[in-house]
Amino acid sequence: MLKFYYNPVSGNARRVWIALLEKQIPFEPILVNLDGDQFENAFTVVNPLQRIPVIVNDGVRVIESLAILDYLEAKYPTPSLMPSNPESVATVRMVEMLAINELQPAAMLLTRPLVGLDVDNQKFDAAKERVISVMQFYENLLGDDSYFVEEDITLADIVAGTLVPSLSMFGFSLDAYPRLKAWSERLAMRESWQQTTPPPEVIEAALPNIRKILERRS
Repeated sequence: MLKFYYNPVSGNARRVWIALLEKQIPFEPILVNLDGDQFENAFTVVNPLQRIPVIVNDGVRVIESLAILDYLEAKYPTPSLMPSNPESVATVRMVEMLAINELQPAAMLLTRPLVGLDVDNQKFDAAKERVISVMQFYENLLGDDSYFVEEDITLADIVAGTLVPSLSMFGFSLDAYPRLKAWSERLAMRESWQQTTPPPEVIEAALPNIRKILERRS
């Protein structure tokens, strides 16, 4: 059975978790506590980079969430989470890359004050501007569709959908983006989202570990 190394507060792991549920792939969840488990020899053997998520399946080890999502799509093509026509493929990739390259780094920087760490004011303001730009792009891209590719959920929704709802923690409201807000609410109704949403007390308990992770990345 596929082994899935994860932690419930990890957005990177959560997108893989959602994909496993959406594709109905049986898996063995292996919890990696972020208070030091990731540095133990047992996990370092699995991922020398000492981070989650990781999957091990049929003797194949895959690290990095986007690589794992691509592997799962190729290995288990039904139900599909990736469209076939060129325009839709480009849409999925655009949404994914903006989430990973723009939203996620900005969210990490915006998290620093929440856990008591200093942040450069100019970098903080620039991060907020990047978030607003991406949110507006997503708003326009959605148009009147339920998901980023018409009426079918894809990897685009999974990757962006594990980041956009968390922006409210930093004071961003989706009220100014009605299409994005409706999309976010639609995702929240899916069983895969409900199963993988960490409760507030779990997030609260994880804050000291999140602080340590951000300190190491400074």
